[in-house]
Amino acid sequence: MSAVSADAPARALPTVAAGALVFFTSGAVLVLEILAGRLLAPYVGVTLETYTGIIGVVLAGIALGTWLGGHAADRLSPRRLLGPLLIWGGALALVSVPAITWIGEMTLGTGPDTIVLLSLVGFFAPAAVLSAVAPTVVKLQLSDLRVTGTVVGRLSALGTAGAIVGTFLTGFVLIAAFPSRPIVVAVGGALVLAGVALWLRLGARRDATTVSLALAVAFSGGLATLLVPGSCQWESAYYCIRIEPDPARAGGRTLWLDQLRHSYVDVDDPAHLEFDYTRLFADTVDTLAPAGGPVDALHIGGGGFTLPRYLREARPGTQSTVLELDPLLVDLAQHELGLRPEPGISIETGDARLTLGREPSDAYDIVLGDAFGGLAVPWHLTTIEFVRDVQRVLRPRGAYALNLIDYPPLDFARAEMATLREVFGHVAFISTPASSAAWAGGTFVMLASDSPIDAQRLEGRLVERNLRQVLVHEGPSIDAFVRDAPTLSDDYAPVDQLISQPPF
Repeated sequence: MSAVSADAPARALPTVAAGALVFFTSGAVLVLEILAGRLLAPYVGVTLETYTGIIGVVLAGIALGTWLGGHAADRLSPRRLLGPLLIWGGALALVSVPAITWIGEMTLGTGPDTIVLLSLVGFFAPAAVLSAVAPTVVKLQLSDLRVTGTVVGRLSALGTAGAIVGTFLTGFVLIAAFPSRPIVVAVGGALVLAGVALWLRLGARRDATTVSLALAVAFSGGLATLLVPGSCQWESAYYCIRIEPDPARAGGRTLWLDQLRHSYVDVDDPAHLEFDYTRLFADTVDTLAPAGGPVDALHIGGGGFTLPRYLREARPGTQSTVLELDPLLVDLAQHELGLRPEPGISIETGDARLTLGREPSDAYDIVLGDAFGGLAVPWHLTTIEFVRDVQRVLRPRGAYALNLIDYPPLDFARAEMATLREVFGHVAFISTPASSAAWAGGTFVMLASDSPIDAQRLEGRLVERNLRQVLVHEGPSIDAFVRDAPTLSDDYAPVDQLISQPPF
């Protein structure tokens, strides 16, 4: 004798509707999880630690929501739960953006604690509430114990399929086509509308007060998401971007990528170099070629295209090839930062690890590394395999100059210097005296070449510019700095863990 509930036909949803509901809510959770990386980027950057925090928090929400959802479905009518769960899930999704903005603007730092806090504020609750839908639907559909495995297996598979579709759709399509905020509004609004329709359809209208409160939260959150200004003027698939004018200099523009002040451009004077590291790059070029003479330069990272424009102005005839990941940055440089489409600068868009491999050997006098993801150089652009490819494209007397940021105990800076020393015959770095002694942190410009580095000339330029920085180049000094730091490789390059956060 089978165990069949007497009121099963009235309780269960149509099979297609039940599957679609689980598919949709599971997909919505993953859409929010993928978008979380972009929404948190202006405050903590985009690093492995960012995604680790987001994934961990969302998984915790899924686990708790699934458990409590099943527990509630055993004690309350599943028909009564489903509509409000969708409405509240959508409402909490809509609230996530203003909540992250409010907390993020408090400038709490960029460490793991801030990442987890922002992830909790934005995505734990909607993930938990939406994950409660699946066990509630399972409870509603289990009318015959003979097909328990079939029902649970089918709904579980559809939930996983929804998560896969949500992941691919967001990562490959939505983020490239739309800003993050409208996507959140669309997903949250769709959940709210579906929840209202389901609540009315299932006839469980006793919860009007709860539903009304959820709708009020949803409306307020959606309105705040659309109206409260975010920190991004433009949003690409890779960065939150903004450009700020310099009140002290008419043509001055500062390019911000996520939370990093990445580039400074004077649209009226391409020869103006505002940041110290760009001046050090220029000084490095001066040690390789006669003053004013042309060079062949490869730029890893374009940003505001400050150095390519400087070299075109200061060294007529220079040919610069720029490897830039983000096509939107190229467009903004041309339309907002005054980059003229003139001979002397060619641009290759795509990941520099791939585009560098297509560059000819022995083609460049200088390679300038200025690519960042958050405060860190992307890990795959730090490894010995990448550095060997840099060495390949350099001429015998060429040099590699790399800009990086680190703070005591300087584990990342030491490891990158160890990696450069493993490949090139001569290495050096420029930093403040306090940074070189690991008392403080900040910007390091690392130099590597198979030919001797003209230390005397570089030190002379440091004195001329009054940069209050020092060149560390002797063997014992480099040994003392590197100590026992590991060589970074494709198999082991924990850059996000090695780099230390700035003190606050």
